[in-house]
Formats: sequence, structure tokens, C-alpha cells
Amino acid sequence: MIPANTLEDVVTILQGIIEECKAEKSRLGYFAALYLKVTINVRDGIAAGTFPNGDQLTKLDVAFANRYLDAYYKRKKGEQPTASWAVAFEQAERSSVLVLQHLLLGINAHINFDLGIAAADVCGDQPLATLKKNFDAINMVIGALTNQVLNELGQISPLLSLLGVHASNSNFALIQFSIENARDGAWRFAEDLLETGADREKLIADRDVTIKKLAESLVLTKGFVSFTIWVIHLFESRNVRKVITILNEYQKKKIVINK
Repeated sequence: MIPANTLEDVVTILQGIIEECKAEKSRLGYFAALYLKVTINVRDGIAAGTFPNGDQLTKLDVAFANRYLDAYYKRKKGEQPTASWAVAFEQAERSSVLVLQHLLLGINAHINFDLGIAAADVCGDQPLATLKKNFDAINMVIGALTNQVLNELGQISPLLSLLGVHASNSNFALIQFSIENARDGAWRFAEDLLETGADREKLIADRDVTIKKLAESLVLTKGFVSFTIWVIHLFESRNVRKVITILNEYQKKKIVINK
């Protein structure tokens, strides 16, 4: 894969992945459709001058996207991606996993693992603090659009609200997963990577193992939780092309960023 150099490159590649997944009836298209929404909003926000430093945000977003694209194409070529992404890709082969779980598996790998590395790489010799506003801007866009998509999942999974029965279950990762927590964890990870004398490769390897375990907890359930997911799944759309099409419907949403 030739890495993307611009946000337009990212948009074009994601559109190709989505069409490829539709043709192959691959559930990997679910996250790609969500990610396209995020990228379009970031691109349009930069063009409108919404963000504090458009050039820096473009550099961060492209570096961030290339980590996902690299993992996706490694998988396509039969190569081994990071453990965090490997779980998401493996679960895409299972029809029993909810659409919501597929989306969160992608979000988990990309924010909890990829984002901290991309932020550290983009910073270079500059203090990480110089990236904070744009780091938060990307996450605000992701959070706003993720919530929008989750609210629209009613078209695909009409009984999804049954998960609320388990809202108080602190061991239920599918309910407790938080974009805000993932963002904060990614920032701390970037700080660790940039700390003087840090063993970068070990930190990345250890983080990959941790995020892989979190991914597994998103899909490995038991008891009443498993029964609830089974009931939800009975009424969820199993037409992969239809689900991708619904998730791919771009609805422009104004994201307000405090400069």
C-alpha cells in the first residue's frame, strides 16, 4: 500500500475499501464507513478554518489514518497486523458479532493503540503539548460522529437498547467502553513514548497486548449478557451490504471546536 499523503488521499482510499467490502460482503466495511465520516468532517472543518492549526491537524490525521490503512492492507495480503487490529479483523469473520461490537473493535484498536503512536510521531522534537488542541479536535469529531452513528443503529439493530439492562455492570466492556477514556489513555501513551530514555518498542509491544485484551473483552461475554446479545442479534440486519450502505450515508454534522 502506498501511504496517503493528504486527507483527499485518505478519503479516496477509504471509499475504495468500502466498495471493496460491499463487493466481498465483508464486515470490515463497517468501521471503514464510520472512519470515512470522521475524515470528511475533519477535512471540511480544516477547509472552513474550524480548527486551530489546519496544517498540523492534517499531518496528524494523515499519520493516524495511515496506521489503520497499513493494518487493513497487511491483513488483505495475509500478513500479520498489530495484535489490536488482528482481533478486529478476525471478529469480522463472525456473523454472531453485533454491528456495534464491530465498530467498537475498530475504534478500540485505532484510538487506544494507533492514536498515541501517531501523535508521538508527528510531534517529533516538539513538546507534545503543542499538539493538544488538535489531538482533542480529532477526538471531539470522533466522539460526536460515533454517538451519531450509534443513535442511528436503530435502523440496523432495533433491539440494541436492551444493552441498557447491563448498564450497571462494570465488567461489561461493551457498555463501559468510553471514547473519552480511550482519548485520555492515548494521550498518556504518547507521553510515555516521548519520555526521555523510553524504550519505544517495548512500550508499543506492551500496549498492543493490553489493547488486544480489551478487544477480546468486547466480544467475549457470558451468562445473561450473552443471552441479551443473542436476542439483539436475532433482530439485527445480517445483510452486510445493506449495513455498510446505511453506515456510509454521509450526514453532515456541524462540529464546534473551541479554539
